[in-house]
Amino acid sequence: MNAEIIAVGSEMLTPYRMDTNSLYLTEQLNLLGVEVIFKGIVGDNLRRIVAAAQHGLFRSDILVFVGGLGPTEDDLTREAVGEALGLKLQRDPGMVRRLEDRFASRGWKMTPNNAKQADVIEGATVLPNANGTAPGQWLCGEFDGREHILVLLPGPPHELKALFEAEVRERLRAKVPPAFLATRTLKVAMLGESLVDSRVAPIYKSFSDVETTILAGAGEIELHFKNRAGTQDAAQRRVDEVAGLVEDELDDAVYSRNGESLEQIVGYWLQMRNATLAVAESCTGGLLAERITSVSGSSRYFLGGAVVYSNQLKTDLAGVPAEMIDRHGAVSREVAAALAEGIRYRCESTLGVGITGVAGPGGGTPEKPVGVVFHAVASDGGTEVLQRNFPGDRKRIRRFASTMALDMIRKKLM
Repeated sequence: MNAEIIAVGSEMLTPYRMDTNSLYLTEQLNLLGVEVIFKGIVGDNLRRIVAAAQHGLFRSDILVFVGGLGPTEDDLTREAVGEALGLKLQRDPGMVRRLEDRFASRGWKMTPNNAKQADVIEGATVLPNANGTAPGQWLCGEFDGREHILVLLPGPPHELKALFEAEVRERLRAKVPPAFLATRTLKVAMLGESLVDSRVAPIYKSFSDVETTILAGAGEIELHFKNRAGTQDAAQRRVDEVAGLVEDELDDAVYSRNGESLEQIVGYWLQMRNATLAVAESCTGGLLAERITSVSGSSRYFLGGAVVYSNQLKTDLAGVPAEMIDRHGAVSREVAAALAEGIRYRCESTLGVGITGVAGPGGGTPEKPVGVVFHAVASDGGTEVLQRNFPGDRKRIRRFASTMALDMIRKKLM
């Protein structure tokens, strides 16, 4: 069986709110062997919600509506779903009394508009909401010529999750034919999306039963593999097979096989090598240190470092000779190496990292344009320096630069 999730609410069509409920619901549906094939957001407009429901009935076996179940005039999900199904709403007197009691228990008088939360679509099962006033609803039957399940859930995440786990999960489990979904994710650092795809497409295209998705970020690529089968073991074997072949092709560019972040992997390697790390950052402004310390337990291997934006602090805190900066410029291979070596010496760490570059949007020159960044990693065995020219705006360039530095640390430790 397949499913779709329809989030209702005009606020999610603005820059100020986003739909996060669908991520949770997708995970829960996948665990039941149900594939989510469509997600949509529709504003608080009766005709548009009706249309979304009608299209959903054509596409999907299970429709999950999120939001629009409250007491206000713009809460229209019940009305719209009822109209799409050709079913009437019936006000449940018992539910009205329970709403009144809920308000009274808090010392409040219920306003008349709250009573609409007791409107139930004909034939629906009411799903009690222990954390809010808007109950959910469950409908199961033949609609539009075939069997469907429709679930109406409240929008606040803490209400939705609790209600789904208490009232919906087992109902779905009883209705959904046994099926199992297995997934696998590989994460790749510092290879372009098109390059990765050109190398691995011949592999994953030969697995017609495995769905492959490639996601690109600033210096990181994720390859997601998904398969549905009659048993969990069969599904897992299939995604593991394609993932293994892809990993063999990409070799050490793959840094994670089980969903770990690059900073987590760097932490693993530092601990395995009983190594410590210190950093001196210019253009990244502390982003590298922030990413490293976002991992719990990073104090075991991360000693600290310095954000050395000014030339004076490059000299004072990381020991970069002033004459070197005058001769080569603050953004240079020589200064990056001196930052890494200086911070390693000052902090007495196993590894030292130095980053200097032009994050933009200003400050670039023909010789050193916006996006040029020098990364250095110093150790007992010497200092490695790499130059890269990253595309994008300031935020993206800084993210690229911190990812490059983390990947250099990883490969150094490997």
